[in-house]
Amino acid sequence: MGRRLRIRHETRVAYAEAAVSSHNEVRMTPLTLPHQTTLDARVTVSPATATWSYWDYWGTQVTGFDLMDPHADLAITAVSLVETAPPSPLAEPAGWTEIAERAATTRLLEHSSPTARTTVGPDLVDAAHETALGLDPHEAAVSVAEMVADRVAYVPGATGVLTTAQEAWEQSAGVCQDIAHLTAGLLRGIGLPTRYVSGYLHPDRDADLHRPVAGQSHAWIEYWAGDWFGYDPTNRVRADESHVVVGRGRDYGDVTPHKGIYRGAASGPPEVTVEFTRLA
Repeated sequence: MGRRLRIRHETRVAYAEAAVSSHNEVRMTPLTLPHQTTLDARVTVSPATATWSYWDYWGTQVTGFDLMDPHADLAITAVSLVETAPPSPLAEPAGWTEIAERAATTRLLEHSSPTARTTVGPDLVDAAHETALGLDPHEAAVSVAEMVADRVAYVPGATGVLTTAQEAWEQSAGVCQDIAHLTAGLLRGIGLPTRYVSGYLHPDRDADLHRPVAGQSHAWIEYWAGDWFGYDPTNRVRADESHVVVGRGRDYGDVTPHKGIYRGAASGPPEVTVEFTRLA
Protein backbone atom coordinates (compact mmCIF):
# COMPACT_ATOMS: atom_id res chain seq x y z
CA MET A 1 0.00 0.00 0.00
CA GLY A 2 1.09 3.55 -0.64
CA ARG A 3 1.57 6.12 2.08
CA ARG A 4 0.98 9.77 2.72
CA LEU A 5 3.63 11.21 5.01
CA ARG A 6 4.16 14.59 6.58
CA ILE A 7 7.83 15.21 7.31
CA ARG A 8 9.17 17.98 9.50
CA HIS A 9 12.93 18.50 9.37
CA GLU A 10 14.36 21.15 11.68
CA THR A 11 17.97 22.30 11.97
CA ARG A 12 19.11 24.71 14.68
CA VAL A 13 22.52 26.36 14.87
CA ALA A 14 23.59 28.31 17.97
CA TYR A 15 26.68 30.47 17.51
CA ALA A 16 29.19 31.03 20.32
CA GLU A 17 28.98 34.70 19.43
CA ALA A 18 26.58 36.37 17.04
CA ALA A 19 27.39 35.59 13.43
CA VAL A 20 27.91 38.76 11.43
CA SER A 21 26.44 37.20 8.27
CA SER A 22 25.74 33.81 6.74
CA HIS A 23 25.06 32.33 3.31
CA ASN A 24 23.17 29.03 3.16
CA GLU A 25 21.94 26.25 0.87
CA VAL A 26 19.27 23.78 1.96
CA ARG A 27 18.38 20.49 0.24
CA MET A 28 15.34 19.25 2.16
CA THR A 29 12.55 19.28 -0.45
CA PRO A 30 11.48 15.80 -1.63
CA LEU A 31 11.40 15.17 -5.37
CA THR A 32 8.37 14.19 -7.43
CA LEU A 33 9.11 10.85 -9.11
CA PRO A 34 7.12 7.97 -10.68
CA HIS A 35 6.60 6.39 -7.24
CA GLN A 36 6.67 9.57 -5.15
CA THR A 37 4.62 12.78 -5.36
CA THR A 38 5.38 15.89 -3.32
CA LEU A 39 2.02 17.53 -2.61
CA ASP A 40 3.38 20.43 -0.56
CA ALA A 41 6.81 21.55 0.61
CA ARG A 42 7.93 24.68 2.44
CA VAL A 43 11.21 25.85 3.92
CA THR A 44 11.11 28.64 6.52
CA VAL A 45 13.99 30.40 8.22
CA SER A 46 14.42 32.24 11.51
CA PRO A 47 15.55 35.03 11.65
CA ALA A 48 13.11 35.69 8.82
CA THR A 49 14.69 36.46 5.46
CA ALA A 50 13.94 36.12 1.77
CA THR A 51 14.61 32.73 0.21
CA TRP A 52 14.95 31.56 -3.38
CA SER A 53 15.01 28.13 -4.95
CA TYR A 54 16.57 26.46 -7.98
CA TRP A 55 17.43 23.02 -9.33
CA ASP A 56 21.07 22.07 -9.11
CA TYR A 57 23.11 20.05 -11.62
CA TRP A 58 22.07 16.75 -10.01
CA GLY A 59 18.35 17.54 -10.14
CA THR A 60 17.86 18.42 -6.48
CA GLN A 61 15.72 21.38 -5.43
CA VAL A 62 17.83 23.86 -3.47
CA THR A 63 16.57 26.64 -1.19
CA GLY A 64 19.07 29.46 -0.75
CA PHE A 65 19.11 32.41 1.62
CA ASP A 66 21.44 35.03 3.08
CA LEU A 67 21.39 36.63 6.52
CA MET A 68 23.28 39.91 6.38
CA ASP A 69 22.52 41.16 9.92
CA PRO A 70 24.13 39.78 13.11
CA HIS A 71 22.28 36.74 14.49
CA ALA A 72 22.95 34.58 17.55
CA ASP A 73 21.23 31.50 16.17
CA LEU A 74 19.64 30.09 13.04
CA ALA A 75 16.61 27.82 12.66
CA ILE A 76 15.65 26.11 9.38
CA THR A 77 12.35 24.24 9.20
CA ALA A 78 11.37 22.16 6.17
CA VAL A 79 7.87 20.69 6.14
CA SER A 80 6.69 18.47 3.29
CA LEU A 81 3.68 16.32 2.44
CA VAL A 82 4.55 13.34 0.27
CA GLU A 83 2.64 10.42 -1.22
CA THR A 84 4.66 7.28 -1.92
CA ALA A 85 3.84 4.04 -3.72
CA PRO A 86 5.44 0.59 -3.63
CA PRO A 87 8.17 0.04 -6.21
CA SER A 88 7.40 -1.83 -9.42
CA PRO A 89 8.57 -5.43 -9.70
CA LEU A 90 12.22 -5.68 -10.65
CA ALA A 91 12.65 -5.53 -14.40
CA GLU A 92 15.06 -7.81 -16.23
CA PRO A 93 18.48 -6.18 -15.84
CA ALA A 94 20.67 -5.10 -18.71
CA GLY A 95 23.67 -7.31 -19.37
CA TRP A 96 27.12 -6.48 -18.04
CA THR A 97 28.42 -5.65 -21.54
CA GLU A 98 25.62 -3.17 -22.21
CA ILE A 99 26.13 -1.57 -18.79
CA ALA A 100 29.85 -1.15 -19.44
CA GLU A 101 29.22 0.43 -22.85
CA ARG A 102 26.61 2.86 -21.51
CA ALA A 103 28.77 3.75 -18.50
CA ALA A 104 31.65 4.69 -20.78
CA THR A 105 29.69 6.80 -23.27
CA THR A 106 26.94 8.60 -21.32
CA ARG A 107 26.48 10.63 -18.15
CA LEU A 108 26.51 7.34 -16.29
CA LEU A 109 30.27 7.87 -16.26
CA GLU A 110 29.72 10.44 -13.49
CA HIS A 111 28.30 7.67 -11.30
CA SER A 112 30.93 5.13 -12.30
CA SER A 113 34.02 6.97 -11.08
CA PRO A 114 35.27 7.04 -7.47
CA THR A 115 35.12 10.15 -5.32
CA ALA A 116 37.14 11.05 -2.23
CA ARG A 117 34.39 9.70 0.01
CA THR A 118 33.69 6.51 -1.95
CA THR A 119 37.22 5.39 -2.92
CA VAL A 120 38.18 1.94 -1.66
CA GLY A 121 41.38 -0.06 -1.97
CA PRO A 122 42.04 -2.59 -4.77
CA ASP A 123 41.93 -5.55 -2.38
CA LEU A 124 38.43 -4.58 -1.32
CA VAL A 125 37.31 -4.17 -4.94
CA ASP A 126 38.73 -7.62 -5.68
CA ALA A 127 36.69 -9.04 -2.80
CA ALA A 128 33.56 -7.41 -4.23
CA HIS A 129 34.32 -8.94 -7.65
CA GLU A 130 34.57 -12.37 -6.01
CA THR A 131 31.28 -11.81 -4.19
CA ALA A 132 29.53 -10.85 -7.45
CA LEU A 133 31.14 -13.52 -9.65
CA GLY A 134 28.55 -15.26 -11.86
CA LEU A 135 25.64 -13.11 -10.68
CA ASP A 136 23.39 -10.85 -12.72
CA PRO A 137 23.46 -7.10 -11.88
CA HIS A 138 20.49 -7.26 -9.46
CA GLU A 139 21.97 -10.22 -7.61
CA ALA A 140 25.43 -8.66 -7.61
CA ALA A 141 24.16 -5.38 -6.15
CA VAL A 142 22.43 -7.17 -3.28
CA SER A 143 25.38 -9.49 -2.70
CA VAL A 144 27.86 -6.61 -2.43
CA ALA A 145 25.48 -4.62 -0.22
CA GLU A 146 25.17 -7.65 2.07
CA MET A 147 28.97 -7.89 2.17
CA VAL A 148 29.07 -4.29 3.42
CA ALA A 149 26.26 -4.73 5.95
CA ASP A 150 27.90 -7.89 7.32
CA ARG A 151 31.13 -5.97 7.96
CA VAL A 152 30.02 -2.46 8.98
CA ALA A 153 27.78 -2.21 12.02
CA TYR A 154 25.36 0.71 12.22
CA VAL A 155 26.68 2.75 15.16
CA PRO A 156 25.35 6.33 15.51
CA GLY A 157 28.17 8.78 16.15
CA ALA A 158 30.90 6.37 15.07
CA THR A 159 31.93 8.55 12.13
CA GLY A 160 31.74 12.11 10.80
CA VAL A 161 30.73 13.69 7.51
CA LEU A 162 34.33 13.50 6.24
CA THR A 163 34.80 9.78 6.99
CA THR A 164 35.71 7.83 3.85
CA ALA A 165 34.32 4.49 2.75
CA GLN A 166 37.66 2.78 3.34
CA GLU A 167 37.85 4.16 6.89
CA ALA A 168 34.34 2.90 7.68
CA TRP A 169 35.29 -0.55 6.42
CA GLU A 170 38.48 -0.64 8.47
CA GLN A 171 36.78 0.38 11.71
CA SER A 172 33.77 -1.89 11.02
CA ALA A 173 31.31 0.78 12.15
CA GLY A 174 29.49 3.73 10.68
CA VAL A 175 26.13 5.29 9.91
CA CYS A 176 23.88 5.03 6.87
CA GLN A 177 25.97 7.62 5.04
CA ASP A 178 29.11 5.49 5.40
CA ILE A 179 27.34 2.27 4.44
CA ALA A 180 25.91 3.96 1.33
CA HIS A 181 29.33 5.40 0.40
CA LEU A 182 31.00 2.03 0.81
CA THR A 183 28.35 0.18 -1.17
CA ALA A 184 28.50 2.79 -3.94
CA GLY A 185 32.29 2.58 -4.11
CA LEU A 186 32.27 -1.20 -4.38
CA LEU A 187 29.44 -1.35 -6.93
CA ARG A 188 31.25 1.19 -9.09
CA GLY A 189 34.36 -0.93 -8.69
CA ILE A 190 32.63 -3.99 -10.16
CA GLY A 191 31.17 -1.99 -13.04
CA LEU A 192 27.72 -0.90 -11.84
CA PRO A 193 27.04 2.86 -12.07
CA THR A 194 25.75 3.85 -8.64
CA ARG A 195 24.45 7.06 -7.15
CA TYR A 196 24.17 8.14 -3.54
CA VAL A 197 20.61 8.94 -2.42
CA SER A 198 19.74 11.37 0.37
CA GLY A 199 16.26 11.44 1.86
CA TYR A 200 14.11 10.11 4.65
CA LEU A 201 13.02 6.71 5.90
CA HIS A 202 9.84 6.40 7.94
CA PRO A 203 11.08 4.55 11.04
CA ASP A 204 7.89 2.59 11.84
CA ARG A 205 6.15 0.75 9.02
CA ASP A 206 3.21 -0.02 11.32
CA ALA A 207 2.85 3.47 12.81
CA ASP A 208 -0.64 4.59 13.77
CA LEU A 209 -2.20 7.22 11.58
CA HIS A 210 -1.76 10.83 12.72
CA ARG A 211 0.76 9.87 15.43
CA PRO A 212 4.05 11.78 15.10
CA VAL A 213 7.18 9.65 15.47
CA ALA A 214 10.81 10.72 15.72
CA GLY A 215 13.13 9.80 12.89
CA GLN A 216 16.12 11.07 10.99
CA SER A 217 17.38 11.71 7.51
CA HIS A 218 18.65 8.64 5.69
CA ALA A 219 20.96 7.55 2.88
CA TRP A 220 20.88 4.61 0.46
CA ILE A 221 21.94 3.87 -3.12
CA GLU A 222 20.55 3.43 -6.61
CA TYR A 223 22.41 1.32 -9.17
CA TRP A 224 21.91 1.37 -12.95
CA ALA A 225 21.13 -1.92 -14.69
CA GLY A 226 19.07 -0.71 -17.65
CA ASP A 227 17.20 1.64 -15.30
CA TRP A 228 17.84 2.94 -11.80
CA PHE A 229 17.01 0.58 -8.94
CA GLY A 230 17.07 1.59 -5.28
CA TYR A 231 18.52 -0.49 -2.48
CA ASP A 232 18.98 0.34 1.22
CA PRO A 233 22.12 -1.48 2.38
CA THR A 234 21.79 -0.30 5.99
CA ASN A 235 18.47 -2.09 6.36
CA ARG A 236 19.08 -4.80 3.73
CA VAL A 237 15.89 -3.98 1.83
CA ARG A 238 14.90 -2.65 -1.54
CA ALA A 239 13.94 1.04 -1.38
CA ASP A 240 10.15 1.13 -1.05
CA GLU A 241 7.19 3.28 -0.01
CA SER A 242 8.82 4.05 3.35
CA HIS A 243 11.73 5.78 1.58
CA VAL A 244 11.38 9.43 0.50
CA VAL A 245 13.95 10.72 -2.01
CA VAL A 246 15.29 14.28 -1.62
CA GLY A 247 18.41 14.20 -3.79
CA ARG A 248 20.87 12.02 -5.67
CA GLY A 249 24.51 12.57 -6.47
CA ARG A 250 27.96 11.02 -6.46
CA ASP A 251 28.24 11.14 -2.67
CA TYR A 252 27.07 13.09 0.38
CA GLY A 253 28.85 16.23 -0.77
CA ASP A 254 26.46 16.61 -3.72
CA VAL A 255 23.29 16.39 -1.60
CA THR A 256 24.20 17.83 1.82
CA PRO A 257 20.91 18.82 3.55
CA HIS A 258 22.34 22.11 4.87
CA LYS A 259 25.61 23.78 4.06
CA GLY A 260 26.88 27.32 4.01
CA ILE A 261 29.41 29.74 5.32
CA TYR A 262 29.22 32.38 8.02
CA ARG A 263 31.41 35.13 9.42
CA GLY A 264 31.87 34.97 13.17
CA ALA A 265 33.18 32.84 16.03
CA ALA A 266 33.23 29.05 15.77
CA SER A 267 30.04 27.23 16.75
CA GLY A 268 29.18 23.72 17.84
CA PRO A 269 27.43 21.13 15.65
CA PRO A 270 23.84 21.85 14.62
CA GLU A 271 20.88 20.24 16.37
CA VAL A 272 18.76 18.29 13.89
CA THR A 273 15.34 16.76 14.48
CA VAL A 274 13.12 14.91 12.01
CA GLU A 275 9.49 14.07 12.72
CA PHE A 276 7.20 11.87 10.62
CA THR A 277 3.42 11.68 10.70
CA ARG A 278 1.66 9.04 8.65
CA LEU A 279 -1.61 10.43 7.31
CA ALA A 280 -2.65 7.52 5.08
